[in-house]
Amino acid sequence: MADVHSTTITEGDVELAEGVVIGPHCVLDGSKGPIRIGAGTMLRGHVHLQGPLTMGARNLLWPFVCLGFAPQSVSFDVHKAGHGLVIGEANRFREHVTIHRAMTDEGPTRVGDRNYFMAGSHAGHDCQIGCDCVFANVTLLAGHVRVEDRVITGGSSAAHQFVQLGRGAFISGSTGAAHDVPPWFTQTGTNFIGSINIVGLRRSGAGTEAIEQVKWVFKTLYRRGLSPARALQTLRERAAEPTISEYIRFIERSKRGLTPGRSQRLRGAGGD
Repeated sequence: MADVHSTTITEGDVELAEGVVIGPHCVLDGSKGPIRIGAGTMLRGHVHLQGPLTMGARNLLWPFVCLGFAPQSVSFDVHKAGHGLVIGEANRFREHVTIHRAMTDEGPTRVGDRNYFMAGSHAGHDCQIGCDCVFANVTLLAGHVRVEDRVITGGSSAAHQFVQLGRGAFISGSTGAAHDVPPWFTQTGTNFIGSINIVGLRRSGAGTEAIEQVKWVFKTLYRRGLSPARALQTLRERAAEPTISEYIRFIERSKRGLTPGRSQRLRGAGGD
């Protein structure tokens, strides 16, 4: 049985699983679409949810979290329910986190499992977020951003619409990503790839062979002075290796192009 504080307001289609705890002054608005909250999830207080919203088990929501509201777009009809927001299990949402429901007909905004959204972080409409990510305070993800597993962002970082943040990527604080950040690479400045996330690789359990493959990909993309087309062709010569095939797939579905590194910046400035 759910434990719901007497000051909570519920409207429309709201379903709470066993062990859900709803703290004081929360609002669960299921009038635009159903709200489903999984077992053991806790809303500490002053949380506002709007459907369509499905949330799995054991999530923890701190005060003033707002999930499932309409996209921040002047062209979007805020009365349209759309495909809503789907959230997995064991996520933590700290104070003032906001995540908006989908704007397109391609499916819901989606958040996976075991992610940590620190205070003031935001994910826009149609974002697709994987598992085991950490978004530091005031991380801003624009609409349609794709975040793969184990990504970490520093405080006050941001990602442009349609950007991909590859598996295990690290985004330094107070930087912006207007292009795609490949798996296990570190964005050390705004639109600048500076290094490999070696610590993240080791913590993920990657072996020596996989780490050497990531280093080879990094050198191929950012140290050999190859054009993007030539670099991709070089990667395809080793497509049978799983780690390298991951990079090939990432590059092939890129809409924004890869974030540049040192050699690309030098060429752009007229250097060697």
